[in-house]
Amino acid sequence: MAGTGGRTAGRGRGRGPGGAVLGSRPAHSVRLPPRTRSGPEAATASAGSVAERTVPWLRVAAAYAWRLLLVSVVVYGIFTVLGRFQLIAVALFLALVVTSVLRPLADLLNSVFPRSLSVAVALVGSLLVFFTLLALVGNAVAGESAKLAGEFRGGIHRIELWLQRPPFRLSPGKLADLQGQVTNYLETHRANLLSSAISGLGRLVELITGAALALFASVFFIHSGERLWGWARDQLLPDEARLEWDRMGRAAWRTFAGYTRGIIIVAATNAVLVGVALLVLRVPLALPLTLLEFFAAFVPLVGSPVALGVATVVALAGRGPLTAAAVLVLIVVIGQLEGHVLHPLVMSWAVSLHPLVVAVSVIAGTIVAGVIGAIVAVPLISVAWSVLRALRTAPT
Repeated sequence: MAGTGGRTAGRGRGRGPGGAVLGSRPAHSVRLPPRTRSGPEAATASAGSVAERTVPWLRVAAAYAWRLLLVSVVVYGIFTVLGRFQLIAVALFLALVVTSVLRPLADLLNSVFPRSLSVAVALVGSLLVFFTLLALVGNAVAGESAKLAGEFRGGIHRIELWLQRPPFRLSPGKLADLQGQVTNYLETHRANLLSSAISGLGRLVELITGAALALFASVFFIHSGERLWGWARDQLLPDEARLEWDRMGRAAWRTFAGYTRGIIIVAATNAVLVGVALLVLRVPLALPLTLLEFFAAFVPLVGSPVALGVATVVALAGRGPLTAAAVLVLIVVIGQLEGHVLHPLVMSWAVSLHPLVVAVSVIAGTIVAGVIGAIVAVPLISVAWSVLRALRTAPT
C-alpha cells in the first residue's frame, strides 16, 4: 500500500496545473491542409461553379419548368375527370351562370320577402321570361312558314341567276349537277342521317337532364352559396390555408360574376341592334335571328359574326343581294361597336384580356371541347388570371 502510494506520488511530482508535465512543450492543435480535388472531380466542380455564376437564369428557368410541369399534370388530370363527367360539369357551370345573374335580384327581393320566397320568385320569373321568348319565336316561325317557303324558293332562284353572272359565270348545267349531287348524297346517307337524328334525341334527353340539374343546383347556390363555400373551406382545408384560399375564391367569383353579367349586357345590346336593323330591312325570321344573335354573342369574337352570317344568307334568299349587302355592313358596324365600345365599357369590372389571348382561348377551347369549350374558355382564363393577381397582391 505504501509502495503503491509512493509510486503514485512520484508520478504526480513535476506536473503542473491541469496535469501537464513540467518542462514539456505545450500542446497545440494541428490544422490539416484543405483537401484539394484533382482530376475529373475538380473539373466537374469548377464547371458547376462557373455555370452557377454565368447562367443564373438557367437555374431559375429550371425551377419554374418543373413547377409548371407539375401544374400542367394537375390541370390535365382535372380536365380529364371533367371530360368523363361532362354533363355534370356543364350543369354546374350553367348553375353558376344563373347564380351570377339572379343573385342580385334575389338579394334585392330579400329585403321585402323571405329568402326562400325571393329565390323562388327570381327563378320562376326568369323561366317565364325565357319560355315567353321561345313561344314568340315559335309563333313567328309558324305564322310565316307558308310565306317563307315561297320567299325561299324565289330566293334560291335569284341566287342561281346571280351565280350565272360575273364573276362566277356558272352555267345552268353545273348548278343542276350540284343540286343532283346534294340529292344523291341525302339519299345515299339516309341511314346515317337517321342514326344521327336518333342520337340527337339522346343528346336532347341529356340536355334536359343537365338543365334540370343546373336548375336544382342554382336554387342552393342562390339561396345559400356563402354557407356552402364556408362549409367546403372549413371542412376540406387546413387552418393555415383557409385565409389564402378564401381570398382566391372570392376573387374568382367576382371575376366570373362580372364577366357573366357583362357578356349578357353585350349580347342583349347586340341582339337589340340586330333585331331593329333586320326589322327595318324586312328580313324574314327577324325575331329568331335576333335570338340567335343573343346566344351566339356568348362566344367572343366568333359567335356574333357567325350569327350575322346566317342572317346574311337568309337576307340573300328572302330579300335579294342589296339587303344581304346591308346585313354585311351591319356585321362590320356591330363588330367594331362590340370590340371598341361595349367590351371596354361593360367589362371594366371584370379582368380585361388582350384580344389575342381571347382569340387563342376560344380556339383552344373549341379544339378541346367544341362549342362548350369555346364558351367556357374565356371566363376560365379570366378567373385564372384574377386568382394569380390575388396571389401576387397578397398581404404580407
